Amino acid sequence: MPATLDHLVIAARTLEDGRAWLEGRLGVPMQDGGQHDHFGTHNALLSLGPDGYLEVIAIDPDAPAPDRPRWFGLDTPEMHERLQDGPALIHWVAAVEKLEPGPEVLELTRGDNRWALTVPENGGLPMDGVAPSRIQWHTPPPPTRLTDMGVRLGRLRLGTPQPDTLRAVLDTLNFRGEVEVYEAPQAELRAVLETPDGLVTLGEW
Repeated sequence: MPATLDHLVIAARTLEDGRAWLEGRLGVPMQDGGQHDHFGTHNALLSLGPDGYLEVIAIDPDAPAPDRPRWFGLDTPEMHERLQDGPALIHWVAAVEKLEPGPEVLELTRGDNRWALTVPENGGLPMDGVAPSRIQWHTPPPPTRLTDMGVRLGRLRLGTPQPDTLRAVLDTLNFRGEVEVYEAPQAELRAVLETPDGLVTLGEW
Protein backbone atom coordinates (compact mmCIF):
# COMPACT_ATOMS: atom_id res chain seq x y z
CA MET A 1 0.00 0.00 0.00
CA PRO A 2 1.32 3.49 -0.79
CA ALA A 3 2.07 5.97 1.97
CA THR A 4 -0.08 9.09 2.05
CA LEU A 5 0.04 12.42 3.85
CA ASP A 6 -1.42 12.06 7.33
CA HIS A 7 -0.90 15.52 8.82
CA LEU A 8 1.09 18.75 8.92
CA VAL A 9 2.86 19.90 12.08
CA ILE A 10 2.96 23.54 13.18
CA ALA A 11 4.97 24.29 16.33
CA ALA A 12 4.45 27.26 18.62
CA ARG A 13 5.89 28.63 21.86
CA THR A 14 2.45 28.19 23.44
CA LEU A 15 -0.63 26.39 22.22
CA GLU A 16 -2.69 29.56 22.66
CA ASP A 17 -0.29 31.52 20.43
CA GLY A 18 -0.26 28.84 17.74
CA ARG A 19 -4.00 28.38 17.71
CA ALA A 20 -4.70 32.13 17.48
CA TRP A 21 -2.09 32.55 14.74
CA LEU A 22 -3.47 29.77 12.57
CA GLU A 23 -7.12 30.67 13.09
CA GLY A 24 -6.26 34.23 12.10
CA ARG A 25 -4.50 33.05 8.95
CA LEU A 26 -7.14 30.58 7.82
CA GLY A 27 -10.32 32.23 9.10
CA VAL A 28 -11.69 29.01 10.62
CA PRO A 29 -11.66 27.65 14.20
CA MET A 30 -9.50 24.77 15.34
CA GLN A 31 -10.65 21.97 17.63
CA ASP A 32 -9.21 20.86 20.93
CA GLY A 33 -6.78 17.99 20.71
CA GLY A 34 -5.32 16.83 23.99
CA GLN A 35 -2.21 16.00 25.97
CA HIS A 36 0.67 13.75 24.93
CA ASP A 37 1.83 12.34 28.25
CA HIS A 38 4.88 10.63 26.75
CA PHE A 39 6.35 13.93 25.54
CA GLY A 40 4.79 16.60 27.74
CA THR A 41 3.09 18.39 24.86
CA HIS A 42 -0.46 19.27 23.84
CA ASN A 43 -2.17 20.19 20.57
CA ALA A 44 -5.13 21.57 18.65
CA LEU A 45 -6.38 20.13 15.37
CA LEU A 46 -7.94 21.16 12.06
CA SER A 47 -9.45 18.88 9.44
CA LEU A 48 -7.98 18.93 5.93
CA GLY A 49 -10.76 16.73 4.61
CA PRO A 50 -11.45 13.01 5.05
CA ASP A 51 -7.84 11.86 4.82
CA GLY A 52 -5.66 14.48 6.50
CA TYR A 53 -5.40 17.14 9.16
CA LEU A 54 -3.19 19.83 10.62
CA GLU A 55 -1.97 20.08 14.19
CA VAL A 56 -0.59 22.95 16.23
CA ILE A 57 1.69 21.55 18.92
CA ALA A 58 3.49 23.12 21.88
CA ILE A 59 5.15 22.16 25.14
CA ASP A 60 2.50 21.76 27.85
CA PRO A 61 3.60 23.96 30.77
CA ASP A 62 1.46 21.93 33.18
CA ALA A 63 2.95 18.55 32.23
CA PRO A 64 6.04 17.02 33.84
CA ALA A 65 9.18 17.02 31.70
CA PRO A 66 9.66 13.73 29.84
CA ASP A 67 12.63 11.47 30.51
CA ARG A 68 13.76 11.79 26.89
CA PRO A 69 13.99 14.60 24.32
CA ARG A 70 10.60 15.79 23.12
CA TRP A 71 9.56 15.00 19.58
CA PHE A 72 9.83 17.41 16.62
CA GLY A 73 12.97 19.02 18.07
CA LEU A 74 10.89 21.04 20.53
CA ASP A 75 13.63 20.95 23.18
CA THR A 76 16.44 22.21 20.97
CA PRO A 77 17.84 25.76 21.23
CA GLU A 78 17.44 26.06 17.45
CA MET A 79 13.70 25.41 17.65
CA HIS A 80 13.28 27.75 20.63
CA GLU A 81 14.99 30.50 18.63
CA ARG A 82 12.94 29.77 15.52
CA LEU A 83 9.67 30.00 17.41
CA GLN A 84 10.57 33.38 18.90
CA ASP A 85 9.48 34.82 15.53
CA GLY A 86 6.11 33.09 15.78
CA PRO A 87 4.55 29.70 15.00
CA ALA A 88 6.10 27.75 12.13
CA LEU A 89 5.31 24.86 9.82
CA ILE A 90 8.11 22.50 10.83
CA HIS A 91 7.26 18.98 9.70
CA TRP A 92 4.85 16.53 8.13
CA VAL A 93 3.82 12.95 8.83
CA ALA A 94 3.08 10.18 6.34
CA ALA A 95 0.57 7.41 7.06
CA VAL A 96 1.78 3.88 6.35
CA GLU A 97 0.03 0.54 6.55
CA LYS A 98 2.54 -1.03 8.96
CA LEU A 99 5.58 -0.04 11.02
CA GLU A 100 8.04 -2.73 11.98
CA PRO A 101 9.20 -2.57 15.63
CA GLY A 102 12.49 -0.76 16.15
CA PRO A 103 14.24 1.71 18.45
CA GLU A 104 12.64 4.70 16.72
CA VAL A 105 9.10 3.27 16.63
CA LEU A 106 7.07 4.33 19.66
CA GLU A 107 3.60 3.19 20.68
CA LEU A 108 1.71 6.32 21.76
CA THR A 109 -1.70 7.44 23.01
CA ARG A 110 -3.73 10.63 23.37
CA GLY A 111 -7.11 10.08 24.96
CA ASP A 112 -8.75 7.24 23.04
CA ASN A 113 -6.31 7.55 20.13
CA ARG A 114 -3.60 4.91 19.70
CA TRP A 115 -0.84 4.92 17.11
CA ALA A 116 2.77 4.01 16.35
CA LEU A 117 5.14 6.76 15.21
CA THR A 118 8.77 7.02 14.21
CA VAL A 119 10.64 9.38 16.55
CA PRO A 120 14.46 9.59 16.50
CA GLU A 121 16.01 8.91 19.90
CA ASN A 122 17.36 12.49 19.98
CA GLY A 123 13.89 13.89 19.21
CA GLY A 124 15.15 15.53 16.02
CA LEU A 125 13.43 16.13 12.70
CA PRO A 126 14.40 13.86 9.79
CA MET A 127 16.27 15.91 7.18
CA ASP A 128 15.46 19.05 9.22
CA GLY A 129 11.74 18.37 8.84
CA VAL A 130 11.33 17.80 5.10
CA ALA A 131 11.47 13.98 5.30
CA PRO A 132 8.30 12.66 6.91
CA SER A 133 7.88 10.86 10.16
CA ARG A 134 5.82 7.70 9.62
CA ILE A 135 2.63 6.85 11.48
CA GLN A 136 0.49 3.74 11.74
CA TRP A 137 -2.92 4.30 13.29
CA HIS A 138 -4.36 1.58 15.53
CA THR A 139 -7.59 3.53 16.03
CA PRO A 140 -9.53 5.63 13.48
CA PRO A 141 -7.41 8.72 12.68
CA PRO A 142 -8.49 12.25 13.70
CA PRO A 143 -10.12 13.22 10.36
CA THR A 144 -12.86 10.67 11.06
CA ARG A 145 -13.92 12.75 14.08
CA LEU A 146 -12.98 16.33 13.19
CA THR A 147 -15.52 18.81 11.83
CA ASP A 148 -14.84 19.61 8.18
CA MET A 149 -14.29 23.39 7.98
CA GLY A 150 -13.70 23.40 4.22
CA VAL A 151 -9.89 23.66 4.33
CA ARG A 152 -7.86 21.47 1.97
CA LEU A 153 -4.18 20.98 1.26
CA GLY A 154 -3.48 22.03 -2.30
CA ARG A 155 0.24 21.25 -2.34
CA LEU A 156 3.12 20.69 0.05
CA ARG A 157 6.44 22.08 -1.22
CA LEU A 158 9.66 20.72 0.28
CA GLY A 159 12.99 22.45 -0.31
CA THR A 160 16.27 20.78 0.67
CA PRO A 161 19.96 20.81 -0.25
CA GLN A 162 19.53 17.06 -0.89
CA PRO A 163 16.51 16.73 -3.18
CA ASP A 164 17.61 13.39 -4.63
CA THR A 165 17.91 11.92 -1.15
CA LEU A 166 14.44 13.14 -0.22
CA ARG A 167 12.96 11.80 -3.45
CA ALA A 168 14.55 8.42 -2.68
CA VAL A 169 12.93 8.45 0.78
CA LEU A 170 9.51 9.12 -0.76
CA ASP A 171 10.07 6.46 -3.43
CA THR A 172 10.97 3.91 -0.75
CA LEU A 173 7.69 4.71 1.00
CA ASN A 174 5.82 4.49 -2.33
CA PHE A 175 4.41 7.88 -1.36
CA ARG A 176 1.38 9.19 -3.22
CA GLY A 177 0.24 12.77 -2.75
CA GLU A 178 0.52 16.42 -3.73
CA VAL A 179 4.14 16.93 -2.68
CA GLU A 180 6.76 18.84 -4.65
CA VAL A 181 10.49 18.46 -3.92
CA TYR A 182 12.95 21.13 -5.03
CA GLU A 183 16.54 22.13 -4.34
CA ALA A 184 17.09 24.87 -1.75
CA PRO A 185 20.04 26.06 0.36
CA GLN A 186 18.25 24.97 3.55
CA ALA A 187 15.22 22.94 4.59
CA GLU A 188 11.98 24.73 3.63
CA LEU A 189 8.37 23.65 4.01
CA ARG A 190 5.50 25.49 2.36
CA ALA A 191 1.90 24.34 2.43
CA VAL A 192 -0.63 25.87 0.06
CA LEU A 193 -4.06 25.58 1.67
CA GLU A 194 -7.41 26.14 0.02
CA THR A 195 -9.72 27.89 2.51
CA PRO A 196 -13.26 29.27 2.25
CA ASP A 197 -11.68 32.73 1.82
CA GLY A 198 -9.08 31.73 -0.78
CA LEU A 199 -5.54 30.36 -0.93
CA VAL A 200 -3.24 30.69 2.09
CA THR A 201 0.42 29.69 2.11
CA LEU A 202 2.04 28.62 5.35
CA GLY A 203 5.80 28.60 5.63
CA GLU A 204 6.75 31.67 3.60
CA TRP A 205 10.45 32.49 3.74
